[in-house]
Parts: sequence; structure tokens; C-alpha cells
Amino acid sequence: METINEISKAALDRLESWMYSLGSQLPNLLLAILVFVAAVFVAKFSRKASHKYMQQWRINITVSAFASRLIHVTVLLGGLTLALSILDLTKTVSSILAGLGIVGLALGFAFQNTAANFISGIYITFVQPFAIGDIIESNDGVRGYVQDINLRVTKVRSFDGHVVYVPNRYLFQENFINYSEYGRRRLRLECGVSYGEDLQRVEEVSIKALEQCEGRLEDEPVGIHWQGFGDSSINFIATVWMHYGRDHGAYVQLRNDCIKRLKRAYDEQGITIPFPIRTLDFGIKGGVQLQEQLKVQSSQKPS
Repeated sequence: METINEISKAALDRLESWMYSLGSQLPNLLLAILVFVAAVFVAKFSRKASHKYMQQWRINITVSAFASRLIHVTVLLGGLTLALSILDLTKTVSSILAGLGIVGLALGFAFQNTAANFISGIYITFVQPFAIGDIIESNDGVRGYVQDINLRVTKVRSFDGHVVYVPNRYLFQENFINYSEYGRRRLRLECGVSYGEDLQRVEEVSIKALEQCEGRLEDEPVGIHWQGFGDSSINFIATVWMHYGRDHGAYVQLRNDCIKRLKRAYDEQGITIPFPIRTLDFGIKGGVQLQEQLKVQSSQKPS
């Protein structure tokens, strides 16, 4: 009986001690909660305000987006640290951070690709091999407008309208094409003409037609490059230069205009773009037409 009374008394004493500690820490707890909530609102405001002012200062949109996110996270961490210090938990936090460091090291080996994407995202943000709005093509064929760059992926909006999430490490470690950086692009048109055409005349008619295309750069000459002898035609590539920044529609429009003008010029000048042609040879050694082969066979029939 005395043992039960002793245990009950010890439990009540401990509960009373806890209640006293809670009562003494309640103001600090409420203050810590208020500080953290205020930090959340300040972080959101800082992110929006910093992004707005950096755009007014004409800082690149990619850098401003990354910097505003960094400010947001920094303010949140500062508010959390201040709240914990009010509760006098700084030693506990230090122990937790030390443990997290060991865990983070283990996770780093487990999530190497994620870490690579993160580092690549920082590189892309500040070095800027491409920016939001540029037209790029990744090594595996993803092509379109850069819609957003974050610390893990780059969002590329294709010309068909869907959004592709490309991990940053692929755009950091592998080759990719930035169509917008140079500001100019060469349009290539593949075509072929009949073997019976005068190639010098074809070249003159083609250049004259393509020089009239709207959107062509006049300081760059139209090029005609003969490729070789095809099955039914002599093939060539016509090249035209244009301004090319972040408007792919202008490229499509120029290509359409060039094709229509080239076809119209050929029709007017009687230049033939041949259909695929197949010659059927009915002789064993070749060079024998069907009519001749039929005459031979009929003459060999017994009367």
C-alpha cells in the first residue's frame, strides 16, 4: 500500500512539474508561434516584392525567379530559427541538424540524380545557356519554348502545345540546341528537278523566286546547293536566312511562302519537279522494251 502511495505521489509531482513548466513556457510558445506565422507571411511578401522589383530593374526573369525563391526559403528558415531560439531549443536544433547532416550524406548517394538536377539548375540559372522564352532542342529531340526553369527540371512547351519536363542534368551534361541565341536561322528547302532541265536556268529561276520571299534577310544571299543524282530527279537544297528569336511562327510562315513561290515560278517557266519514275526492262541483258520482247516471243512460237 505504501509503495502505491509513493508511486502516485511521484507521478503527481512529475505532472505538477510539467504543468508548471508548460505554464512558464506558454508565453514563449505563443510568441514563437506568432514569430513563425509572421515569417511565413513576410516570406511570401518578400518573394513577390523581390520578383517585382527585379523585373523593374530589368534583371533576367530566370535569375529573378530563382533569387525570389531563395529569399522566400531564407526568410522561412530565419523565422524558424528565431522561433526555436525563443523556446530555448537551439541546442536541440544543433543536434537535429548534425543528425540531418549524416542522413543527408546517405541520401546524397541514394539520390545522385536529384542532386545533379539541383546543381545543374543553379548553373543554368546563373550562367544562362538559355533563358525563359528561348526555343531549344534537347539531345533526345524535345523541342519548343522554355516555359520555366526551376531547381529540378526545365519546362519546355512544344510547338504542339504540350509541356515536357526535362531534368536539368540532361541540359547540363549533354548537347542541346539554342535556336534563339544567335538571332538568325537558315531555312533549308529540299527539292529536285527533272534530268531534262538546264540546271543553270533552274538555279537562276529559283534564286529569283526565293529573293521575293517576305521575311528573308536581304544581307544574306539565297543559296542553291546541288546534292546529287536521285532516282528520278537531280536534287538540291535551297537556303534562305531570316531573323529568328522567340517567334517560331515566322519561321513556318517563311517556309510556306518559299515553297509556294518556288512552285509558282517552276510552273510559269515550265520547269518540271518529276514524280517518281520507274523503267521496266524486259530483256535478259537489259535495254529491251516490252513491245520488242513480245515480237520476239511471238516469232518464236511454232506455227
